[in-house]
Amino acid sequence: MTSVAEVQTNSGPAVIDKTDAPELTPSTSLSFSFPVGYHDLHPDISINFQLNRFYGWVGDDSMLTEMREATAGVAGVKDYPTFTRTFLDLGDRALARHEVLKGAYYLRLAEFFMLTGDARKLPTRQRFVDLILDHFQIPSSACSRIPFESGWLPAYRLTPAQPKGTLVVFGGFDSYIEEWMPAALFLCNAGYDTIVFEGPGQGAALELARLTMSPEWQKPVKAVLDFFRLDAITLMGFSLGGGLVIRAAGFEPRVRRVIAYDICTNALECFLSLMPPSAQKELLGWIDAGNEAAVNKFFVDAMAKSLMVDWMTQLAMHNTGTRTTYAMMKHYQKYETASISSHLTQDVLLMAGAEDHIIPVQQLPDQIATLTHVRSLTARLFTRAEQAQNHCQIGNYGLALRTILDWMTGLGPIERRK
Repeated sequence: MTSVAEVQTNSGPAVIDKTDAPELTPSTSLSFSFPVGYHDLHPDISINFQLNRFYGWVGDDSMLTEMREATAGVAGVKDYPTFTRTFLDLGDRALARHEVLKGAYYLRLAEFFMLTGDARKLPTRQRFVDLILDHFQIPSSACSRIPFESGWLPAYRLTPAQPKGTLVVFGGFDSYIEEWMPAALFLCNAGYDTIVFEGPGQGAALELARLTMSPEWQKPVKAVLDFFRLDAITLMGFSLGGGLVIRAAGFEPRVRRVIAYDICTNALECFLSLMPPSAQKELLGWIDAGNEAAVNKFFVDAMAKSLMVDWMTQLAMHNTGTRTTYAMMKHYQKYETASISSHLTQDVLLMAGAEDHIIPVQQLPDQIATLTHVRSLTARLFTRAEQAQNHCQIGNYGLALRTILDWMTGLGPIERRK
């Protein structure tokens, strides 16, 4: 068993030449049965979503009871500090009972709502990463640090004995790729050579390698494909990554299949959805007119009134390395797919939740309309009847992953270029 220190240290995992590294064959004892159901655990839609999000990777029903009891004493959405302390305590108690997976995701929940600059944030993040890698017995041979620009990108490669194909996956605005490890192992156990990585502005690439987010996602994808010497792959991005995957695939011919899980045609529209419609219209007018002072003042007031807006804005500025809210909004204005989509010629799978509170459902037909030259196009709208109506099908991860596997299987093996 590889020690935690060997798997991940504060300076990042060791550099591995993957062309010479041994294959990782996941233990046959690792089986996954993701829970079904989206639960009412907290009255605030955003907090309730995060509770369901991290519970979905654990599936222990006792976690539902513990979270309900713990959050009953938290004074709503205006008390993130109490929320954070509550889940740090739950995490420590779970770990003391040797409930490692539950404890790890409790720590991730606590860290998720820590504001940027909180001295506890990075140590708690590292505890979560170490616990996940140790729990799933991810060896150091599966970990890579890919040189990229002024820093590096973290990646994990999980390879079955006889892979059906190669799947490369990345996340979005606020995820760590390690939290997605149950899904990566599920896909590997289904027979796919599965590579998961973080690009600039995500996880360790941001916090340790100091790489801030970029809309030019074809560049980190190219670095990953070059490093692993890959060709003819399926590329998947989730959450904000559902837009980044379209942007990358438009420029990278080695990407033969594309999965947007979920779609994200316009990141700025998603960010502004936190605001009332009248405020959204006003902000867009100021952004288009270059009225920096008005935008900055608006967010000073909005952040003072809403801890959710404060948290989201601080994280968005941190991810992008911008110093003002106006600069951050101008940056995220570049995260759109309309100008790129017609370049795609691959097989494409689009996924969306009918009641997604983060990405407006209208973005699904918007994305369909602009993919005018793809080889094939499949769109899947998940509903409340399936318990999969939410962003990234939280409430039914298993259905989303089976949909992905069925789509890849239905297309058959990828033909390599001659």
